[in-house]
Amino acid sequence: MSIIIKFFVAPDDEAAAAVVDHGPDEAFESLVFGNFDVEEAMIEWESILTGRSFEELVEADEPAVVADPGDGEGPMVLAASKILQDALAAADAPRLVEVSELWAQERAAEGEVFDQEVAGRILGDLAGLARSIGRRGGRLYCWVA
Repeated sequence: MSIIIKFFVAPDDEAAAAVVDHGPDEAFESLVFGNFDVEEAMIEWESILTGRSFEELVEADEPAVVADPGDGEGPMVLAASKILQDALAAADAPRLVEVSELWAQERAAEGEVFDQEVAGRILGDLAGLARSIGRRGGRLYCWVA
């Protein structure tokens, strides 16, 4: 379970990895969330949005680890796949509501209580961030601590 989750846009993996120790706040605008397993969530979102299976995405090593100096024991930076980034950017409001409902249901099946309204806000904010990439370039990343 991730305590602090910050999604941000960086121009490339090198720039994203450079913020691993302190987070993206000073270098990049970020969206801040907390208290869910972001790696699992990113796989579930991509699975729901694209129809690819959870297992297929795990085998493809999604999301990609860009920086993990503590080998899983400290802050790390993940890169959203281009497919997830593009699917979020393309999703309209009704689709994001549908995805948030399905994600909340998946979490409930695993014994987690995840408010569907919060899930919708997370996905809506991420979709907005993903859409902004088209105007300024870069890639969607996530810093986790």
